[in-house]
Amino acid sequence: MRFSIQPSAAEPIYRQIVEQVRRHVDSGQWRAGEELPSVRSLAQEHAINPMTVSKAYSLLEAEGLLERRRGMGMVIAAVKPSSRASQRLALLAPALQAAALQAAQLGLSAEDALALFKRCLQDQARGDHNDDNP
Repeated sequence: MRFSIQPSAAEPIYRQIVEQVRRHVDSGQWRAGEELPSVRSLAQEHAINPMTVSKAYSLLEAEGLLERRRGMGMVIAAVKPSSRASQRLALLAPALQAAALQAAQLGLSAEDALALFKRCLQDQARGDHNDDNP
């Protein structure tokens, strides 16, 4: 399980973790019983405070998306992934609204912003994760 943590993003790191878990579980990419990285390993991998990871995991546990298993750490709880596209799109909407606001503030046309988004989707599909070259 890989996380994409962006320390310079406006969204707090614990929220980034929470939202990524929600999206992966809701899309069915992460399934019930799969083990998440330990708090310590995730914190070390991304050079973040372990309390940040612990906070995210605790929120997800309280929400019922994660469960703590003795000797295994945190695992994905037995929840049914959403098959409705509208629910998955609703998870993406806040990020797109923020991007639309930034595009407007930069004076970009809708066509240019959409072309950039399409390139980003294509890069993601190819496995390119370079955030420095839009």
